[in-house]
Amino acid sequence: MSIDQSTAAKVAKLARIKVEEDALPALADEFNTILGFIEQLNEVDVDGVEPMTSVTPQRLKRRVDEVTDGGQQDKILANAPDAREGFFAVPKVVE
Repeated sequence: MSIDQSTAAKVAKLARIKVEEDALPALADEFNTILGFIEQLNEVDVDGVEPMTSVTPQRLKRRVDEVTDGGQQDKILANAPDAREGFFAVPKVVE
């Protein structure tokens, strides 16, 4: 896939990036370089390779999913500038 100057201009407009007309050829070349690298990555055989989250094998610590510090509604609402009926009161933003 090759990106021409008009496509580079469209991408810049969609990204809301102001690109001068004389900079479009360089931008198109840069896009083509990126796409070439992506095509090179697509050639790598990854069959049988499991996805990983880190380069070192590790297992996240697990804990029981239980509420440990609930029942503090009064303390939390004490910091609110405006609280009504046990909830934070905020100004209306939709008319």
